[in-house]
Amino acid sequence: MTIKAFTFSGILLMALNFESCQIKNNNHEQDSNDRKDSLTSMNDSLLTKIQSQTFQYFWEGAEPITGLARERIHIDGEYPQNDRNVITIGGSGFGLMSLVVGMERGFISKSEGEERLHRIMDYLTRIPRFQGAWAHWYHGNVGEVKAFSEKDNGGDIVETAFLAQGLLVVREYFNEGTETQREIAKKADNLWRGINWKHYTNGKNVLFWHWSPVHEFGMNHAIEGYDECLISYVLAASSPTHAIDSTVYYQGWARNGKIKSDNKKFDIPTVVKHNSRPGEVGPLFWAQYSFLGLDPRGLSDKYVSYEDAVVNHAKINIAYAEANPKNYVGYGADKAWGWTASYSINGYDAHHPDNDKSVVTPTAALASMPYTPKESIAFAKYLFNNLSDKVWGKYGFYDAFSETNNWYPQRYLAIDQGPIVVMIENYRTGLIWDLFMNAPEVRIGLRKLGFKSPHLK
Repeated sequence: MTIKAFTFSGILLMALNFESCQIKNNNHEQDSNDRKDSLTSMNDSLLTKIQSQTFQYFWEGAEPITGLARERIHIDGEYPQNDRNVITIGGSGFGLMSLVVGMERGFISKSEGEERLHRIMDYLTRIPRFQGAWAHWYHGNVGEVKAFSEKDNGGDIVETAFLAQGLLVVREYFNEGTETQREIAKKADNLWRGINWKHYTNGKNVLFWHWSPVHEFGMNHAIEGYDECLISYVLAASSPTHAIDSTVYYQGWARNGKIKSDNKKFDIPTVVKHNSRPGEVGPLFWAQYSFLGLDPRGLSDKYVSYEDAVVNHAKINIAYAEANPKNYVGYGADKAWGWTASYSINGYDAHHPDNDKSVVTPTAALASMPYTPKESIAFAKYLFNNLSDKVWGKYGFYDAFSETNNWYPQRYLAIDQGPIVVMIENYRTGLIWDLFMNAPEVRIGLRKLGFKSPHLK
C-alpha cells in the first residue's frame, strides 16, 4: 500500500491559516465552542498529515531486501560514502514503533505490516550479532557489518537498546492477536531474550557501549548519565535472561547520585547533569530516544524526576529561541526552535543552544510534542505557512534547514524521522508508551532500579 504524498494545495494552506479566521455567529458561546472544535480538528489533521508522510520513510523508503530503515535517504541521489543501502539498527527500532503507529492509524493494513515484520524479524535473526547485540550499521543488501569506526566493528549496546525498545512494542502489540501476529510476537521475544546485556559490563559496575571480537572492549566507552542512553540500563535491568544488577545502574548511569544537578539555564532547572561542558545542555535527542517507549510522565528514580528533566530540556530550547542571542532568522517560541544532532551546513553536528550554527532540525521540536505541545504545534504551522516546500518533501520534513543561510538540503536521517512519528502518537494517544510500559519485564526492571511511575501502581 502506497500513500499518496500530500502537497501544498490551496485547500491545505486555507486549513493551516484557519486559526486566523473569525467565525461569525450570533451566539457567542456557541461561536467559541465551534471555534475550539474546528481548531482541534485542524490540529488533528495537521498531525495526521505529518505522521503519515513521515511514516513513509520506514515504509516506502525502507531498504527493499530487509524491510529495515535505511540510515539516510538523499532525495538528490548523492551518497558520498556509498551508503545508500546501509541500514541502521537504532533507526530500525524507531521504525518498528512507527510501523505499529502506521497499522493502528490505517496508513497500512495489518496484513501489510505483518508481512513486513516477519521479513524484518527473520533478517535480524540471520545477521551477525555480538553476544546477542547488533552492530550500529549493516550493509542491508548483503547482511554484513559496516564498521562505524575503526574499533567499532562489533556490538553496539545502545543501538541494540533502541532496537529492543521497538521489539518489545511489537511483541506487546501482537502477543494476543491472530496466529500470524503471535508468531511475530514470538520472534520479537526471542530476539530480545538473546541480548547478553551483562556481557557489556565487562565485569564492572557500568555498561560499556561497544564490544568487538577483534578489539573486545577497546573502545572503552563507559555509559554514564545523562544523555540518550537511559533505555540501555532500563532494558539491561529488565532482561529475563541476562540482567544486570541494580548496582550497575546506581554506580554507572546514576554515578552514585552525581547525575543530579542544581544547574539552571534561562532560569530553568536542568535537573540532571548533562554530558556536556559545565553550564550547557546537550542536543534534544537526549530527551527523546530513550523515551519513545519509556514513558517519562511521573517517572523518577531516587535521584531525579525524568519528567522534569525532559520537559525542561525542551523549555530551555524554547527560551533560547526567544532570546535569540545571535539574531538568526525565524527563531521564536511560536516560530522555529529546537536543536539536536543532524545534518549541518558543514557536515553533521550535535546542535544545542551553546552550539548553534543557525541550523534548526524539525525532529527536535516535533518529537518534543508530548512535553511542549503548544510550541511544537506552532513550530509545525510556522514551517508550513512560511517555508512550505523548502522544508517538506516525500518523507515529511527534511532533516535540517537554516533560514539565515538560505540552506534547505533535501535529505533525511532515520534516527530523526522515527521520533517524529512515535512522539506525536504518544502525545495524541500514548499508544507506544502504553505498549512498552505494559511489558512485564520492563515493570520488573524499573521496580528493581527503584523507579516510580504511574504504570507501576
